[in-house]
Amino acid sequence: MKKLLVTLCGLLSGGALFAIMALTFFDVGGRKLLDNSIPGSLEMTELLMVVVIFGALPLVSLRGEHVLFDSLDSYLPPHVLKLQKAVIHLLMALALLGLGWLMWRTGGQFLANGETTAQLKLSKAPFIYGMAVLCLISGVVHLYLMARPPADLAEGEGAAL
Repeated sequence: MKKLLVTLCGLLSGGALFAIMALTFFDVGGRKLLDNSIPGSLEMTELLMVVVIFGALPLVSLRGEHVLFDSLDSYLPPHVLKLQKAVIHLLMALALLGLGWLMWRTGGQFLANGETTAQLKLSKAPFIYGMAVLCLISGVVHLYLMARPPADLAEGEGAAL
């Protein structure tokens, strides 16, 4: 299951990042060489950035690569560090699951209201739903990280929270 998550999220984020690169290349090339840019390229870039960021969120959670403050960790006993990690994973899970739920509701509202982007008139709801699902997956990842035995810890992850 972990390998599937890493593969799917990696392909999603990597594909969106590649699409941003190609879009920017052709947009700038068209502007410089043909005096004509791609209509809606800014909107497409913004939507693709959403995909990059939220597609990578479960991977960042799984690998423990969030920003951290560990200045006091060397002064804390191992049992306190273990409890601290469990509490942090629980808080992260609750925050991400709550955020996912709110985004899902917002996606439903956007769908009902027919919200679209300004220039391309693309529906915003699928992107909001995608953000919600990826937040929910990230929350579940943190629950997994909280519940797993210490032997499953990846090397270096101890400092990742």
